[in-house]
Amino acid sequence: MSPADHHHHAHGDLPEFPGARRLTLLMLIPAVLITLVGMFLLWPGDTSVAAGGGDGPVQVTGEVVAVQPAPCPQVPEGDQPLENCGTVSVRLTSGAASGTQITTDVPNGPGAPEVAAGDDVELLQLNAEGETTYAISDHQRGTELWALGAAFALAVIAFGRWRGVTALAGLGVTFGILVWFIVPAILDGRSPVLVAVVGAAAIMLIVLYLTHGLSMTTTIAVAGTLASLAITAILAAIATGAVHLTGVADETSNFLTITQGDVNMRGLLLAGIVIGSLGVLDDVTVTQSATVTELATANPAYGFRRLYGAATRIGRAHIASVINTIVLAYAGASLPLMLLFAAGDTPVGELLTTQLIAQELVRSAVGTIGLVAAVPITTALAALLATRRARPVVPPPARVERPVEDPWAAFVDRADQ
Repeated sequence: MSPADHHHHAHGDLPEFPGARRLTLLMLIPAVLITLVGMFLLWPGDTSVAAGGGDGPVQVTGEVVAVQPAPCPQVPEGDQPLENCGTVSVRLTSGAASGTQITTDVPNGPGAPEVAAGDDVELLQLNAEGETTYAISDHQRGTELWALGAAFALAVIAFGRWRGVTALAGLGVTFGILVWFIVPAILDGRSPVLVAVVGAAAIMLIVLYLTHGLSMTTTIAVAGTLASLAITAILAAIATGAVHLTGVADETSNFLTITQGDVNMRGLLLAGIVIGSLGVLDDVTVTQSATVTELATANPAYGFRRLYGAATRIGRAHIASVINTIVLAYAGASLPLMLLFAAGDTPVGELLTTQLIAQELVRSAVGTIGLVAAVPITTALAALLATRRARPVVPPPARVERPVEDPWAAFVDRADQ
């Protein structure tokens, strides 16, 4: 088996049993039809995602020519002193004034970009009282990000070969469904939970079959993922209601409620839990399905109980590492928040019950329960179908018929000698 035939663990396919292809189609066709109908009913009226409001400041690009530092002015006693004062000369590279050189202030304040000669920057063009001014807002990162993306794609293809190409194609499908269906549909006022479930099902069906092929092993992983997603969505709805979460816990969600009042914020929280769980669920279900496949292929004499037990032991080890990964991912993303709370000497009990932290605890707990449920569901399905495969009938060894020797011919031969 070549390296291209592996994903996390060695992937084969279940030995075919009578009706395996028919069963695959019976499971696949209804799931595809339901997903297509759901996408049709939930499809937004306007699939364009606005990058910004038309009445906001115009954004242009430029290249820093020179930076002229200057002493910062005095501030009243008790105020935060200013830093990095001076002016910046920038040659504009886009907009109506492209090619001209303008002068603006050095970016100042928390999180302000640090600029130097030769940097490519983005500027906000402000028009007030007939006068046009500019302010540096950020660095341009397009070239660097494209280079990093190319390195990422090359690394995936170099290691995964054809499987790496299909994985990148699946990543493109995921991004497309998120940008052109899930996000616009939620902004259009559709139910975030329904949109997330239908979108996650579409992503799963396309990506899993594109990456791992149309096989019984993939179909079992799809069935296990669908069941686990349903459990995750139900548990998320129950948990968020029981903990009285509103989905408005930080500045971003607060701003969204002001600018997009039609969005159901609690539903958006549930949608985030469902979509976030999918990324790890498909890894677990594919691994469990492939594990049972390899065990059944290595020892066809294994029955359901032995297959289920052996694969479940592997699943326990996998889940233990995945749980640690989830916790570390949330901790890394929330590290500034954790430092803020620690600096304020907030009691642990009060810290854990705040809306923002409680939201993350519910997200991680519900997602983990869905992952745990995925192991026995997928393993049981794979073991059940593996034990139904057609066992090869080995015919008894053929008897070697020895030729019957003619006594008279043997006597004549010996006499001639």
